[in-house]
Amino acid sequence: MQVPKEREALSSAGLRLDRVTVGYGEQNPVLNGLVLEARPGEVTGLIGPNGAGKTTVFRVASRALRPWSGAVLVDGKDPYALSARQAARIVAVVPQEIPWTFSYSALDMVLMGRAPYQSPWGGNSAVDWEAVRRAMTATGAAHLSERPFEELSGGERQAVILAQALAQDAPVLLLDEPTTHLDLRHVIDILTIVRAIARSEGKTVVGIFHDLNLASAYCDRIYALFGGSVAAVGPPAEVITKDTLRELFGIDAEVVSSGTSGKPAVVIQPPPD
Repeated sequence: MQVPKEREALSSAGLRLDRVTVGYGEQNPVLNGLVLEARPGEVTGLIGPNGAGKTTVFRVASRALRPWSGAVLVDGKDPYALSARQAARIVAVVPQEIPWTFSYSALDMVLMGRAPYQSPWGGNSAVDWEAVRRAMTATGAAHLSERPFEELSGGERQAVILAQALAQDAPVLLLDEPTTHLDLRHVIDILTIVRAIARSEGKTVVGIFHDLNLASAYCDRIYALFGGSVAAVGPPAEVITKDTLRELFGIDAEVVSSGTSGKPAVVIQPPPD
């Protein structure tokens, strides 16, 4: 497995976790001196076994779990020095699912992404409507505007949730397993949109991936986490290797070069009958 290189001078843009240690309650730390950098214009993937610390990285980055030690910078700002409202302007999270209590249209759901910019007494401004229009167009959800959110398919809901995060207009976008429960067509659609947005808008995109082939295909850079630390980091070809799979997941699988892209692909051999 590739050993992480020495830390280099990191840009203030994007997402940076610098020697972060944190846990829950009085338990042992889940992240232990973690160093991570995600850059603007790129899709950065987090892989690793259950309990490796992937979700905890998101909780720390989104101001939901204060580190015991170390520093967090989101686009050059410490989110823990900001109000929740201010922090929501620099980092947006796309969760696996959004629970809802009341019936909202798809348009209403996307408008909620503008909450960090609105006063309690003001309505939606022209800027809000333009941000919503752009977001729904970018995710292919514009035609769903008047549809009740609860009546949408899984792929349609995910497009609306992604549009909500884009309407938030934050420079850093966190995707918490964004393709869970989606069929292959919608998986490809969502990840293609996300990568295009990172490129065209210069957003810093970080995603948790359980499917290593998707991580390989869509990520520019991958962090492999194990035991709350970085086990390997680099482009897909340097991280998704036979040694990584063996050491992180305890499996023996073939890793081959995939198609014209040359990206690594994991091939699982079924056990003999």
